[in-house]
Amino acid sequence: MPVTDSADVRRIALSLPETVEKEAWRMPTFRVAGKMFVTVPDDETSFAVRCPRHERAELIAAEPGKFWVPPHEAASHWVRARLAALEDLAELYDILVDSWRQAAPPRLLEAHPGLAPGTGPQRPGA
Repeated sequence: MPVTDSADVRRIALSLPETVEKEAWRMPTFRVAGKMFVTVPDDETSFAVRCPRHERAELIAAEPGKFWVPPHEAASHWVRARLAALEDLAELYDILVDSWRQAAPPRLLEAHPGLAPGTGPQRPGA
């Protein structure tokens, strides 16, 4: 059983300031100030987050078992992550916070300076 699942994605995403869940394309999406920062595709074994394209290729090359981009999303600024490949909840938190920070307006970033990767939950039982 994976260390993380789609319920963890939902719980962490909704814990971030001003995040709302909205269904789109028959899947849950999570938005801050109207901008999407995470989606959970149909089978709930992965999730997609914002990722600058120049960083995405490097990320996929470094961890191809964890990150990938479906062909129909190749031109986007998104990357998918396999839930079963994540190390723990802290890694999931860091990925979601990074995507949230890319979508959040400056006023939220200024209001939450402590919200940064590395500040999230620990692995259960750790």
